[in-house]
This record gives sequence, structure tokens and C-alpha cells, in this order.
Amino acid sequence: MSPRIVFHGENAACFSNDFEKLVQDGAEIVILPDVLTSEAEKETYRQADIIVGVKYDASLPKPERLSLFHVPGAGYDAVNLDLMPKGAVVCNCFGHDPAIAEYIFSAILNRHVPLRDADEKLRRGEWAYWSGSSDRLHGEICGETIGLLGFGHIGKAVAKRAKAFEMQVSVANRSPVDVPDLVDQSFTLDQLDNFWGTADFIVVSVPLIDATRGIVGASAFAAMKPNAVIINVGRGPTIDEQALYDALKTHKIGGAVIDTWYAYPTSDQRTKQPSALPFHELDNVVMTPHMSGWTNGTIKRRQHTIAENVNRRLQGRDCVNIVKEAAH
Repeated sequence: MSPRIVFHGENAACFSNDFEKLVQDGAEIVILPDVLTSEAEKETYRQADIIVGVKYDASLPKPERLSLFHVPGAGYDAVNLDLMPKGAVVCNCFGHDPAIAEYIFSAILNRHVPLRDADEKLRRGEWAYWSGSSDRLHGEICGETIGLLGFGHIGKAVAKRAKAFEMQVSVANRSPVDVPDLVDQSFTLDQLDNFWGTADFIVVSVPLIDATRGIVGASAFAAMKPNAVIINVGRGPTIDEQALYDALKTHKIGGAVIDTWYAYPTSDQRTKQPSALPFHELDNVVMTPHMSGWTNGTIKRRQHTIAENVNRRLQGRDCVNIVKEAAH
């Protein structure tokens, strides 16, 4: 009998296209909405052999025959591991690091290479940034320092690209980092006071756990260079919301590029500001809607990881990227 694979929710459904072609011996593919309203939907979820989804909690039916729960991304903070059926392996996947690294360098380069502004002015006949005069210079990132708070998949991808631009790389990480070809100086998290002032750009990519909630706060902003730009591609609450707003409002730092936020749309409220604070009124922050890793390349890489784990589980082999082992 073919396994029933349920893609639960709008996010998970993005990985379902032609998925049956990637699974050995075929599979029954079912797509369910984020909110299960009918008894038929709830029973389908309950009878799943494999679930791909971003959420699992007490509001959902318990799928007793579940063998694999796969998060279609890296973060699994919305999955209650304690409630998971004992026979289920829980896995996550990455594959977003190339896309997020490109987003980060797009944000950095945009501050130094003013293509849009130069284009708009030249269309009006204004030769801004024209070579030959020192008052028309623009910046470059060669020789500047990028600070990486977190040195996981994203941090390593960013460091590799930073070296291609001949930047200096400073890292703060939970465990010591010794990668001399990529990292020029490193700190552990108990040395953050020394880390903040080392960089022109600080990229936050740590996961959201108790120890990292608000890890970037008022004291961090006070220790940063006055021209520093902070970029958050991890989780919004790793940066203290009020402290970030105050640092931008008072121009304590040079600016921010924020992709991960404090408030998100819901199924019944699709239009929503990403914070209770008026970040949208500030002119020194670039605001994007949690888009940095959401590319066609990410979808393909993650889909193949999910399919590999499905095949491994069906064949009785160990999965990769295990978050929680099945209980025996």
C-alpha cells in the first residue's frame, strides 16, 4: 500500500509539486489547508504516514501511524516535539543559505553602489557619481568588516562570499570558530561586548531559543560603530524590538535591513504591519517580508532533502537532519 504523505498548510504545499516522482514505489499525496475545518480533513491528517508541515501542536489530530514529520525549513519552533507520536522521526532541512547570502550581499552592495539613484538622476540629465571629482565618490565593501552573529549554514555561506569581496570577517558563535581561511577574528557568546564594535555590517542568523531571545539589545547597539548596519535574517525576537527601534530612531547606528519580524499576517488578517512600533516611518531601515531564503533554488533543494528522508524512512534507513529520533 502506498504511503499517505500529507502536505499541511500553504508553506508545505509549495514543496508538493511532482513530489510523487521523487518517492520510490509511489505515494498518495494529499494537500491540506493550514486550518483543518472538516471532519474529512482531520481524518486525513490523522491517517497520515508522513507529514510535511511547519506546525504541530495540541490543536491538531494525533496521527498515530506517523513515521516521519518533516519541517520544510530550518526552524521548528512551532512544532511541539513532546506531543509528537512516539514512532515518528522529526527532521528539518536547510538549502536556504545560498539565497540568504545573496540577499545579504544585495543589501550590503545597495548601500555602496547607488545604481538606482544614479540611473534616476541621469535620466534627468544629472551626472551624479561621475568619475573625476572627489565630491562624487561612492563607497565599496572591499576592506570593510562583516560581523556574523552565528556561524551555521548561513554564516558560513556569507563568510565565503565576503572573502570573494575581500572583506574582513568577524564571528560571534556559541562554540569557538577556527576557520582561518574564512574568519579573521572570532568570539564566543560570552565575549559579545568585544564583538559588537568590530564590524561595519552585523548579520544576525542565530536560531530563536531562550538564550538568544533579545541577544541584540540596547547595550549591543551602544557598542556598535555609529555607521554599523544590522541585518536580521534569523528570527525577529533575537533583536530586542524596542532597542532596535530606538537605535534607528536616534541614529545610534547607521541603519538596518530587517527580513524577520515581530508580528506576522494570519489567515484572517493578511495585511499587517510587522511590528507594533512604527518602523515603517523610519528612513534608515529597509523592510522586507521574510523573503530572503524564499527562492526557486531553495524550494528545489529542500524538496529533494524531504524526498530523500521519505525514501530513507520507507526503506528503514536513518534519516538526515534529525531533530528528534523516534522512540522505540
